Amino acid sequence: MVLPGVPDGSNPTSAHEPSDDRSGSGLAAFVSPNFRRYQSARLAVIMGAEAQAVAVAWQVYAMTHRALDLGLTGLALFLPGLLLLVPAGHLADRVDRRRIMLTCYALQMLCTGSLLAIALSGSHRVLLIYGVLFLIGSGRAFSGPASTAFVPHLVPEDHFVNAVTWGAAIFQTANIVGPALGGLLFTLPGFGAEREFVGAPVVYAFTLLMQAFYLVQVSRITVRLGRMEHRAASLDVLLAGFRFVRRTQLLIGSQSLDLFVVLLGGAVALMPIFAQEVLHTGPRGLGMLRGAPALGALAMSMMLARFPLRRRAGRHLFVGVAIFGITIVIFGLSRSLPLSLVALAIGGAADMISVVIRSSVLQLATPPEMRGRVSAVNALFLGGSNELGEFESGVTAQWFGAVRATILGGVGALAVTGLWAWLFPDLRRADALTAEALRQPPAE
Repeated sequence: MVLPGVPDGSNPTSAHEPSDDRSGSGLAAFVSPNFRRYQSARLAVIMGAEAQAVAVAWQVYAMTHRALDLGLTGLALFLPGLLLLVPAGHLADRVDRRRIMLTCYALQMLCTGSLLAIALSGSHRVLLIYGVLFLIGSGRAFSGPASTAFVPHLVPEDHFVNAVTWGAAIFQTANIVGPALGGLLFTLPGFGAEREFVGAPVVYAFTLLMQAFYLVQVSRITVRLGRMEHRAASLDVLLAGFRFVRRTQLLIGSQSLDLFVVLLGGAVALMPIFAQEVLHTGPRGLGMLRGAPALGALAMSMMLARFPLRRRAGRHLFVGVAIFGITIVIFGLSRSLPLSLVALAIGGAADMISVVIRSSVLQLATPPEMRGRVSAVNALFLGGSNELGEFESGVTAQWFGAVRATILGGVGALAVTGLWAWLFPDLRRADALTAEALRQPPAE
């Protein structure tokens, strides 16, 4: 496979390396040293980010005791992605994606250092935290499209779905370990912090170490893509990603489905309330709740790596999303920590099916030279479903209470699933996850 935009004499990708017999055991993607380096970096940095998210959520709630303020943390992370969507996607197709990733995560280190300083000072000015989160969201706005578009160049195309599955497994592993570590570290004695969040500096110091490891590992990756889009900059080139997604039914259907289901059914922002006021478990219980969906997702990703989805991808997508909505309703009704953890774990497993299918469709249905801009559009949908979903959860919890808001969100997610199955029949009927099957001419 020849990659456009690769300078002569470089080692553009490990996709050209000969494969070995690992493919039969579900480990095909790990033949590539670059893939191994990148995924070890992701594991570390996501663990740090998830631990940091636990500390930030608990710190904000300790400052204000308001659900709305928890929701505003999500809004602070989401807004930069909305504002910087077009330049971020454009840059990912015109500048070496690896260089963008390194620059953005150097910014993340500065932001985490700022959170550490705020915690050590004992400040109760929540606006300072929102300001740092806005900067973190700005870094993510640029690193997200570059990172997503980077992965297809680390493995051969016939190993890509396996790479997506393992990438999702590593993400979920980090989502299990990260929140649990965050909850545990938060209970350790801090240095110079207020009693309400004494462990926050310890969490932020851990996050800084993980970010430093990420920078070292990514700097060792030998892929040099260079410039993918060679046309001169223009409004037409800038907006090409939007038009491609809008005209490709598989992309607009899968991305908008995730947007509305998670926007309505996400309960992550409210977990500090459930941990403290509904289940009475404290910071460690919060870490368990944050990690439970990832535990279920990890188990499902291991199964999908060994037994990949080969047919009827669209049907599997809608079934998985429907199960996710049901588990959110159960979580909202539960007053038992074990039941809540089981519901979240099953929901995470169901969501993993959706993640693998949507991620495969996103990259395989998109030409390489447009993956940065299309990934930026996808990042907007993801930000809308995750960070904006946290804001929505905070607002509805302020109106109706956390329990009612969560139950209503789960019911809404189920309604969206049924509606989208009717609105996007091509997505419902999608079969094999291959570029040949998915990369069809967009509708005019």
